[in-house]
Amino acid sequence: MTTLLALFRRPEGGDDALATFLRRYREEHLPLVAGTPGLRATRVQSVTEALGAETDLVVITAMDFDDRAALDAGLASDAMRQAGRNLREIAPGLATLLVLEDAPVD
Repeated sequence: MTTLLALFRRPEGGDDALATFLRRYREEHLPLVAGTPGLRATRVQSVTEALGAETDLVVITAMDFDDRAALDAGLASDAMRQAGRNLREIAPGLATLLVLEDAPVD
């Protein structure tokens, strides 16, 4: 399995800015992502605490694909391009995207 992991930092502007981001993320962005070909599952989780440290992370979303080829095809799709445009609008500079691959266990 290959996972696209999106880490979102708290926007500037206090609680109102955070509430606006979260609302737009749920109502606008996630429906666009849901249309991505090859997407097997999406998990959205709120960050409630960083053990032993402070963090500005507020939301982490994991999007699962069968393999890297499926992820690459999904990233090239119209649905993901629309989601990317939307993300740049609602969370400029707030997201870090990581590609995760299952590691072999010896």
